[in-house]
Amino acid sequence: MTLPLDGVRVIAFSQFGAGPFGMLQLADLGADVIKVEDPTTGGDVGRYVPPFRQGQDSLYYQSFNRNQRGVTLNLRVPEARGVLHDLARVSDAVFNNLRGDQPEKLGLTFRHLEAVNPRVVCCSLSGFGLTGPRHAQPGYDYLFQAYSGFMSLTGDPATPPAKSGVSIVDLSGGLAAALGLLAGVFQARSTGRGCDVDVSLFDTAISMLAYLASFNLNAGHQPERLPDSAHPTLYPSQVFETRDGYIVVTVMKEKFWPLLCVALERPDLIADPRFVDFDARLAHRSALLPLLSDAFRARATAEWLVRLAGDVPCAPVNTIEQALSDPAIAARGMLVETENATFGRMRHVAGAIKVVGHARETHAAAPDLGADTDDVLRDLLGYSPERIATLRATGAV
Repeated sequence: MTLPLDGVRVIAFSQFGAGPFGMLQLADLGADVIKVEDPTTGGDVGRYVPPFRQGQDSLYYQSFNRNQRGVTLNLRVPEARGVLHDLARVSDAVFNNLRGDQPEKLGLTFRHLEAVNPRVVCCSLSGFGLTGPRHAQPGYDYLFQAYSGFMSLTGDPATPPAKSGVSIVDLSGGLAAALGLLAGVFQARSTGRGCDVDVSLFDTAISMLAYLASFNLNAGHQPERLPDSAHPTLYPSQVFETRDGYIVVTVMKEKFWPLLCVALERPDLIADPRFVDFDARLAHRSALLPLLSDAFRARATAEWLVRLAGDVPCAPVNTIEQALSDPAIAARGMLVETENATFGRMRHVAGAIKVVGHARETHAAAPDLGADTDDVLRDLLGYSPERIATLRATGAV
């Protein structure tokens, strides 16, 4: 079966979460992603992330790096630069998610590689970008949730600002980098000319402010945290406590309000002038909230899901285990299996992009450190056994 990105080859100097997540999307869709790791540091730091770690492998690492080949290369050794150039010569893109001052130093930019391949796309995903006052600083998801204002909007107003429960900036940055890389490859294939693609986690987070940024820049609006994760204007849309847990109910259109009132067995609220539309309900939120809260606490979450399903948008506040047990997960093919020597058979979540009729049927576990070095040097680059032995002796691989 032909996969959507068959014929696209990416040399990936990827590490930790953001970069590998971006490369995972490409690998799942059929790109030949060759993951490059520094043998002198033990490779990708993700290999050593607890709690589920054994030797040079971890479930964290396995979750981000499936369907890729793995080689080692120490770019601080002069002989390794020749290997890099040979890899770039036969590839569409060279990717890295290093600190913003490192790609130029290590020769991973278009300026360094265009002589060996004028079509190569050099994509960098860094904390603060390849330029700017902080480009040489390290950056991590938690920091960018703070820098961007995300944390100021997250959590209950009576508690300190909170980060998202998932690494939302890392994961979004990986997706942005994958998109940027493919855009560069698309351009290179039509023009014959590669380029640098500069993506930063900081820029990614700022771009995700979207309409909130427009509200602030054009109207001076400063959003605030609200109790119960409530929507700032469309009410009621928030978390409600039930008899045995929590449920999210969101009245995002006026047509849902009377349906909710009927389900709550409070049809009298439909015509109440205090609650007749979004503006009225927002103005009288303090009067409406106790009425809704009392009603929701009278029944269990499962009962509410039955009463509201199909009429009013709602969802249970699941644990991770409950979320992964949702029948829709299996129906949508959102779990995949891999197998390796360390952890045996593993299950992971699949990528979100599905190209109908061109789906990957089997998945390979993330590679051991340097597992494919000899194969890539010999079969892809045509190196002799003697040359490979020399590279090993010098510490290049």
